[in-house]
Amino acid sequence: MTPSPPVAPAAAPPLADLLLAASRCVQAVLAGRSLTDALSAVPDALRPGAQALSFQVLRTLGRARALRQALVPRQPPNPLLDALLLASLALLSEAQPRYAPHTLVDQAVQAAAGQARLRPYKGLLNAVLRRLLRERAGLLAALPADGEAHWNAPQWWIERLRQDYPAQWQALLAAADEAPAMTLRVNPRRASRAQVAQALAQAGIQSEPVLQQGLVLAEPRPVAQLPGFAQGWWSVQDAGAQRAAPLLQVRDGMRVLDACSAPGGKTAHLLELADLRLLALDQDPQRLGRVSQNLARLGLDGPQVGLRAADAADLQAWWDGEPFDAVLADVPCTASGIVRRHPDIRWLRRPADLPRTAALQARIADALWRTVAPGGRLLYATCSLFPIENEVQASAFAARHPEARRLPAPGQLLPSAPGAPLAARQDGFFYALFAKCC
Repeated sequence: MTPSPPVAPAAAPPLADLLLAASRCVQAVLAGRSLTDALSAVPDALRPGAQALSFQVLRTLGRARALRQALVPRQPPNPLLDALLLASLALLSEAQPRYAPHTLVDQAVQAAAGQARLRPYKGLLNAVLRRLLRERAGLLAALPADGEAHWNAPQWWIERLRQDYPAQWQALLAAADEAPAMTLRVNPRRASRAQVAQALAQAGIQSEPVLQQGLVLAEPRPVAQLPGFAQGWWSVQDAGAQRAAPLLQVRDGMRVLDACSAPGGKTAHLLELADLRLLALDQDPQRLGRVSQNLARLGLDGPQVGLRAADAADLQAWWDGEPFDAVLADVPCTASGIVRRHPDIRWLRRPADLPRTAALQARIADALWRTVAPGGRLLYATCSLFPIENEVQASAFAARHPEARRLPAPGQLLPSAPGAPLAARQDGFFYALFAKCC
């Protein structure tokens, strides 16, 4: 196998442009949009840098808000100005700032000066940021030692984790601010793990094996810099997520359903393990398109694989009545276990989302159970930490369905603690496995 040559990095855009793009993303999140959607509107040349800055700002947004309140007690009159101010405060208050402080202040003011709506406020922005430089130690020392400013999460989120995990809540909150590991899942139909590891090593990229098909990288890299992507040698998938497909113990010829399948990582993993008749569902046609693209790149598409846009709980809309030997119910959830990868999640979620999501999960699981063949299996999966979406759901499901026999499965997987060994790094997931008794 000949790996594709690495792509040379382009020259970095001006910091002022990156700050402005990141601030627009932060503004979008504060208005209720996902960071993924906001980043999709950023020009290609700015997107990697804007994403890196947005991630850092959202991981320290609680502290930035507290500093803004101390420095500018009245809410800034312009939402974009507020976002630019928060972004600048977040980056300037880092323990190890990635930019020289005076350079960042100068570039933030330049970003404001280049926008007609922000230009009248560039003096205010300059004064506030320079005051932070002068009084940084005192202002940081005056921040609360607990709560949003310390843990960089909404207060209700903090209290919920404290309630659900009285011995671990602090470690979980601290882990949320750590950059995630980058883990690959090798596609054995295209390459061996040893071959991929060798190609990575030749490109100067250190990796360690994890689970059956995984390789976790010592440092994250852009996908374009890794050998073998275009050839379908691997997919990016967290080690915790790689536990799902093997639990179903699929074999050649099985009829399998992957409900709520986008973006297709678990779908592809199932197809890598056996030759299946597989149906992948997702309610969002656009996201289902990503499943199709991923399967094509990996060489896993074909006449035995069907994709359909439908609500998994609405059986009349998609089910032909033929039962499935295995069903993966990767149900919607708050995604509280993957905030390292999606730092906007904690700021987008609300307390009312938990009971609402739990009700949806129960509806989907009950509907999908009807499609499982006698002797077949259903895997209930989430990327959540909250028990109301996980063990509470699994126990209630078993109580509603006496014919469901619970099988061994990992249950709640917590995100790895900060500084965990490379091969132990993973996000938070939950798995409950059920067999349908005849």
